[in-house]
Amino acid sequence: MPADERALRAKRRLRRRETRAALLFISPWIIGFFVFTAWPIIYSGYLSLTDYDVINDPNFVGLANYERLFEDDKVRLALQNTFFFTLIQVPLYVIVSLALALLLNKAGRSAGFFRTAFFLPKMTPPVAVGILLLLLFNGQSGMINQALGWFGVDGPAWTTDPTWVKPGLILMSLWSVGASVIILLAALRNVPQELYDSARVDGANWWQQTWRITVPMISGALFFIFIVNTIAGFQTFTEAYTAFFGSGNTTYSNDAALFYVIYLFQQAFEFLHMGYASALAWLLFVIIMIFTAIQMVVSRRFVYYEGEQR
Repeated sequence: MPADERALRAKRRLRRRETRAALLFISPWIIGFFVFTAWPIIYSGYLSLTDYDVINDPNFVGLANYERLFEDDKVRLALQNTFFFTLIQVPLYVIVSLALALLLNKAGRSAGFFRTAFFLPKMTPPVAVGILLLLLFNGQSGMINQALGWFGVDGPAWTTDPTWVKPGLILMSLWSVGASVIILLAALRNVPQELYDSARVDGANWWQQTWRITVPMISGALFFIFIVNTIAGFQTFTEAYTAFFGSGNTTYSNDAALFYVIYLFQQAFEFLHMGYASALAWLLFVIIMIFTAIQMVVSRRFVYYEGEQR
């Protein structure tokens, strides 16, 4: 056998051994993915075609659950609330995160302390944040309205007036901007200083430097935060449920805080309509996929990656 052919066979055997070793090392993740992710997704797709209440066996009903989605007024209400929340919350979240990251980038030696201070609220359990919302935004004795009163502003009834329920939830969501601030701060630290020096020589002011250099250079991190928070916005649940639906809360502001995942949870675990809840889950999956695809397409024009060929 020629030496070249023996060497080629040896390389193939080595490659096969390396592949088997790699598969062995990642097998726990593969098994976990199929057992805890892939199979539940497939099974929920089957349940969405059935009438299932956990107690009795699933009864196949075809597309009846999906037809019901388009006739359910609560679904439309939940989608409207969720879209409104996401449309306002995500840009505001990104803007506040970027503003704080820009301030931290100028903080010098004290940046470490402020980095920790900004991140700590992210560690607060979401249930506690929901309770904190009721305390801070209470229309009668909440700290937010008390602070507004110092400036002669009569604060609204954040937790009982349907008009102000979602704005209150949006403002409360800014409690957890710390993680995004850290990501953006890391991106800012990687922007070459030479670009700013050249811009200053050309007479660019701070706003021009930020808009023409900083934002394009960290656009990858901004896009990541934008897309992750968009997905999280569509899945908003814990804080709103704790504040407005927990412990038998039945105030008239419930409908204003009825987000899509809350309605899905109610159908699944309060009314035991598992088949209908599965259909709701698949509709949410399709909506998120559509918005994610749109964002991915738009990102090709606005997101800059270092070393990318244009």
